[in-house]
Amino acid sequence: MARSVTQDISGWGNFTVESCQLFRPEKLGDVRHILADGGQPTYVARGLGRSYGDSATNAGAGVILGERLDRLLAFDPLTGELECEAGVSLAEIINGFLPRGFFLPVTPGTKFVTVGGAIAADVHGKNHHVEGTLSKFVRGLTLLDGTGRIIRCSHDEDPDAFWATVGGMGLTGVILTARIQLLRVSSAYVGVDYRRAANLDHALELFGDEDQAVRYSVAWIDCLAKGASLGRSVLMRGDHLPAADLPDHLKANPLTLARRPRTKSIPFNFPGWALNRLAVRTFNKLFYAKHKDERKVVDYDAFFYPLDGILHWNRMYGKRGFVQYQALFPTDRSRQGLRELLELLSSSGIGSFLAVLKSTGAAGKGFLSYPFEGHTLALDLPNRGARLSELLAQLDAAVLKHGGRLYLAKDSCMSAETFAATYPLLGRFKEVKNRLDPNHRFASTQARRLGIVEVA
Repeated sequence: MARSVTQDISGWGNFTVESCQLFRPEKLGDVRHILADGGQPTYVARGLGRSYGDSATNAGAGVILGERLDRLLAFDPLTGELECEAGVSLAEIINGFLPRGFFLPVTPGTKFVTVGGAIAADVHGKNHHVEGTLSKFVRGLTLLDGTGRIIRCSHDEDPDAFWATVGGMGLTGVILTARIQLLRVSSAYVGVDYRRAANLDHALELFGDEDQAVRYSVAWIDCLAKGASLGRSVLMRGDHLPAADLPDHLKANPLTLARRPRTKSIPFNFPGWALNRLAVRTFNKLFYAKHKDERKVVDYDAFFYPLDGILHWNRMYGKRGFVQYQALFPTDRSRQGLRELLELLSSSGIGSFLAVLKSTGAAGKGFLSYPFEGHTLALDLPNRGARLSELLAQLDAAVLKHGGRLYLAKDSCMSAETFAATYPLLGRFKEVKNRLDPNHRFASTQARRLGIVEVA
């Protein structure tokens, strides 16, 4: 029987801790042996544990860790297509291929996620409004399904399996390998235009007027501002800088950072009172005041991954953890939906230390993929017990009221009813999952909570 260890694990939010049976395969063939042994009622794959809630935990059952399945298999320097095992991290891809002139075509806000995890969540980034989710650039993958078969799928080969797997949160099987089209770049820097918006209406106006002209667009938003300043923001829009456009002192080594990013670490959980409303309000005022309307040359690490420079930053929220809440509203209703969320948050007494606003483009084909055309707001909400539960219920009601949805990779508390009402292709996903996993071998705590799989 495959060896395992019982361990308490959680998502990145440290919101719910669960006892799971962990397996750590050393090679791809070990994954098949783990499933064939049948020692656990169900299994779910887990990468580096950066999904915020319980999508990669499986209380009282199996979790297959993919961190050692991290080999680079092939690379075509002419096309930029990379083939790798699913346990390769985005950081490893950047470290290995940026010096050769290639970057990720789509990246979330951390590089400390695996390829398999990124595909399972069908991650999006600051460029979704023009380039879509990661699945657009996945040329194919191999999947170990619930029957023990290894199948190949892509946009053209067994497309139903592919579109169920991308965004399917590991519930169709274990992603073993993937082929991804990388983006050719000539420098490690981004030219970024900073623009302050006085309020939410101003921010959405700027998004609407200018977003299609830029590859990357994101806004920090002050979630505690009220009245005429509700939703005041700092917009950051930019693109990869050609090497020829770099300042003179950077041109000698355009694909190498002039300064090695400093990494700090939070060694212990902060006390629960540390991130209080006053601290968040003070930070917001300073951030807004610091960022004037200007253009800067920013290295990729600072632009795409500002929080990666602080290891274990989730400990800032203390032992009780936090919930990341990411809501998406369709374009014609996003103004009302975002305003209602911000008003609820501002009056709740629970401040979000980090609040990020982005515009999104057309929906992809993934059955459970998150984005459709509109605007998305991500909030970090500290766990305040009953007060947080009350706020989340109010936020969920606003999301339903305005035709929105929540992101599975961030979700910790959504109800099965809300999920079913906001993901219209859930039935189609279940049909394909039943074909790939007829014996219901793949499940997670989140999948049971949301009714994606039946509770035994």
